Amino acid sequence: MLSITKDILYIGVNDHEIDLFEGQFPVRNGMAYNSYAIVDERIAILDTVDIRFQEEWLGDIRKILGDKGSPDYLVVHHMEPDHSGTILRFTQEYPKAQIVASAKAFEMMKNFFGTEFKERQLVVKEGDELTLGEHSLQFITAPMVHWPEVIMSYDAKDQVFFSADAFGKFGALDVDEPWEEEARRYYIGIVGKYGLPVQTVLKKVSKWPIKMICSLHGPILTGDLTHYLNLYQTWASYQPEEKGIVIAYASIYGNTKAAALTLEEMIKETYTGPVMTYDLTRCDHFQAIADAFRYDTLILASSTYNGGVFPSMRYYIEGLMERNFSNHKVGLIENGSWASASGKEMRQMLEKGKNLKIIEPTLLLTSKLNDDTRCQMKDFIDQMLEKS
Repeated sequence: MLSITKDILYIGVNDHEIDLFEGQFPVRNGMAYNSYAIVDERIAILDTVDIRFQEEWLGDIRKILGDKGSPDYLVVHHMEPDHSGTILRFTQEYPKAQIVASAKAFEMMKNFFGTEFKERQLVVKEGDELTLGEHSLQFITAPMVHWPEVIMSYDAKDQVFFSADAFGKFGALDVDEPWEEEARRYYIGIVGKYGLPVQTVLKKVSKWPIKMICSLHGPILTGDLTHYLNLYQTWASYQPEEKGIVIAYASIYGNTKAAALTLEEMIKETYTGPVMTYDLTRCDHFQAIADAFRYDTLILASSTYNGGVFPSMRYYIEGLMERNFSNHKVGLIENGSWASASGKEMRQMLEKGKNLKIIEPTLLLTSKLNDDTRCQMKDFIDQMLEKS
């Protein structure tokens, strides 16, 4: 339990039991499930936590309440189970509290809990306001950021923006780490497909003077918020953040790997910017995807396999395309001992992206790097850097 302002308290929990968030994203430093309380003439609890931590969370609410009785409201911004998992338990503990949510959220509650809590519903929509005393919450709808039922709210008194999953990150709050790296991996991995809805929300909240952003994951953001808002605008518009090169390779016997590492060495001889290299058969794909969005140039190197691209490369490119990978330069390296086909398939998969500048020509390896292909690699690098 932590005081954010005089009347707003943090009552979230840290999860160090989890190793994969949403069953796919490695979380090296756990996760935070954030919940908040506004203690005014009326008391509002903002979101619940994962069901595994329900007793810890309810214990914090009891401490806040003391002899005040029951909370008046439970505000549900988002219905993913890591945030809504304890709604039913809360309603049993506090049968007089009203539930504040979007109409779509109540439909989802019926799916999750077998009830829409009809007798306790307070449905809110765009522009509605919930008065608690000195504090009031103004609501906006945020459909597909990144579920359809999402609402966000703003407390004008303390100028606090409750942003649901937006501006969140991987990592528990008792671990000290920079916001950007895990926020980027979180955004690109989970929200990245929904850039246009994110841009819509950013326009909506631009009318509010904001001192703090309270997300459902990660730390409370304070101070100069321009940095965070600008990064979100960049991510939502699918623009690279900075110049740099990502080399992602998929190798069977090590020859494509050797070519990718040689390429890295040759690039670094003349290029002073960041160069990130990923072995797609072993790395965290979501880190490699996040860096592909971050830097302006991506090199894909794949062995040919079953007349097409190697499976880990296919999975990687599909991950990029699902998240609307756009506005980058892309170079292709294909390897094949007799009928090389990985380059053709990679190119076809990339056609789904917008404004991708393919570096020509594709670099062809025949089984392994040799003197001829080393010379071609120099030309390939010159073409890449010339377009940087």
